[in-house]
Amino acid sequence: MAQNKKRGTLPSPLAGALSELAARGQGIFEISDFAKVLGIDRDQARKLLYRLRQSGWVAQITRGKYLIIPLEAGPEATWSEDALVIACHLAEPASVAYWSACHYWGWTEQAPRTVFVQTTQRKMRTTRVVLGVQYKFVRVHPRKFFGHLKRTVERGTFTITDREKTFIDALDHPELCGGIRLVMEMLPAAEDIDWDKVDRYLERVGSGAIYKRLGFLAERLGTRLALPDRDRRLARWQSRLTGGYAPLDPEGPPGGWADSRWRVRVNVPGLANGSATP
Repeated sequence: MAQNKKRGTLPSPLAGALSELAARGQGIFEISDFAKVLGIDRDQARKLLYRLRQSGWVAQITRGKYLIIPLEAGPEATWSEDALVIACHLAEPASVAYWSACHYWGWTEQAPRTVFVQTTQRKMRTTRVVLGVQYKFVRVHPRKFFGHLKRTVERGTFTITDREKTFIDALDHPELCGGIRLVMEMLPAAEDIDWDKVDRYLERVGSGAIYKRLGFLAERLGTRLALPDRDRRLARWQSRLTGGYAPLDPEGPPGGWADSRWRVRVNVPGLANGSATP
């Protein structure tokens, strides 16, 4: 995310106001925050913010919310900002998730071009472009909105799904994590997983399809997936299977061979029946 814009002169009171907000960790702020720092009303604050936008000192990320373009960026205002921080200001509630979280936890070097945001918010656009970055909003049922951590970076804070929730979300919606083949590549790289927490999360989500995909892939990957108490865990997951067959790839073609042990329809071209390697 970058912006190149010749900056105008910044009067001392406004420079002081932006510096104070930045020092408070409010690199992203609302009109009321700006008005309070300057001791003015909202209408005056709105007019000043318009001038600051025109002169390249702030950028509007959504209605009523603004981003301070770093003062250290220099007169050409060349800067970058953590898109994850912005993501959590675009919906309420919001958590960085899916492919973005997989990349954050280091499971894949393939960085998504889109920032994926999980939310329970109703009546909102599914995608938005803010300052050149595309954001995709995925609305989930409130029972699936949990397992979050807060992270603080230089430009502010953001919320992201923890490793265990990210792991489960990838199996729930592999199409939001680069596709099932990328998910199969990522699972062995999912280190530092608390498998007891994974089991608790699985119970909480209560999705038979996730158990089916997880069990199938765990056996398929073998020792490449560091799964403690493997036999006991696989038996427990199998006892949670629901009726019917779940597609291994929710976005894949119809058909495919059926794995009766895990009730999975293996609709991934080239993934042969009985092959040990995805």
